[in-house]
Amino acid sequence: MSQEEVVPLKEAREQVEIAVSRTALLHLAFSKTLVEEFGIERGKELILKSIMEYGRRVGERVKRGLPDLPKYGVHGERKDGKVRDCVFAKIFLEYGELDVGCLYCYVDPAKTMAADPTSKLIHIDCAACGDDFCSFEKLATTDKEREDFANRSENWKHVDPRLAQGVGKKH
Repeated sequence: MSQEEVVPLKEAREQVEIAVSRTALLHLAFSKTLVEEFGIERGKELILKSIMEYGRRVGERVKRGLPDLPKYGVHGERKDGKVRDCVFAKIFLEYGELDVGCLYCYVDPAKTMAADPTSKLIHIDCAACGDDFCSFEKLATTDKEREDFANRSENWKHVDPRLAQGVGKKH
């Protein structure tokens, strides 16, 4: 590879941000369509089931040793256990659709449970729910959580209490 073909880190990061923004927009477009077609409650159920399936697929790839997220461009600073400037959250906020946008974040517990059903990665704080940043905790799953995940039950949404609380409802 010649020196002219080497992409500077800043440009590579910007290109990944563009791709992530498009993914966030796709999530919002599908979510909006589901909610319009089926109503808010049924639409959110279908969004959650879709994200569970998506998380399963990501988790299976991670389990096979494939990468999860790109190193750059998905979020900004990661410091003291806090992740700031999430591109997904920025897009969801820009469109005023945190209520369905934040459902995307269920990918985190879903992918970890798909890779290892005995554990889950949950949000303590979630920028897509209106918090200032994201922070996470890895916990053991319960028999009920594993059963709900395996059965694609809507009750699985309680696997991540912060996300289950929804937008702006953190106590």
